[in-house]
Amino acid sequence: MSVPSNCLAAIGLACALASPASAQLLNERSLSAAMALTIAQTALETCTKQGYHVSVHVLGRNGEVLVAVRGDDAPPHTMENSQRKAYTARTFRIPSGEFAQRVKDNPTTGAVHLSGIIAAQGALPIKVGDEVIGAVGVSGAPGGEKDEACSKAGIDKVADQLK
Repeated sequence: MSVPSNCLAAIGLACALASPASAQLLNERSLSAAMALTIAQTALETCTKQGYHVSVHVLGRNGEVLVAVRGDDAPPHTMENSQRKAYTARTFRIPSGEFAQRVKDNPTTGAVHLSGIIAAQGALPIKVGDEVIGAVGVSGAPGGEKDEACSKAGIDKVADQLK
C-alpha cells in the first residue's frame, strides 16, 4: 500500500471511531395545539369565574408561545407578565413562585437578569413524568397564588393525557 493510501485509510478509520456509536434521533413529547388551548381556556375560565381579569400564556417545550389570550378587561401589562412567568417556569423547570423565592433568598442571583425571566408567582411547568414539555402562566389575579391556582386548574384539566 502506498503512503497516500495508508494516510487515507488512517483518516477514514479515525473518522469512523470519532462518530458516536449511539447517535440517534431524539424522541420528544410536545404539547398539541388542542391540549395547549384546553389548558389556556381552563386557566382563563377558572380565574374569570372568580372575578379575576387575567391573561394566560401556554408555552411549548422550547419556550415558544403556543397560546396567548388576554381575558376581557385584563390590564395590558398582564400579557407580558403571563408570558414571562411561563417562560421562567419553563426555563428553570420549576414553578415561577419557587424561582421568586430563590431570588428573595439570594437577591444577587444573576438568573433574574436574563431576558424574559421574572421573579413572580403564577406559572407552572407542564410535565410528562419528569420531562418538562411546556409551561402555563397567568397574570392579573390579586396575588400570584391565585394566578398559580388558575394555572394548576389548566394543567389538571389535561392531567390524564400527560402520562
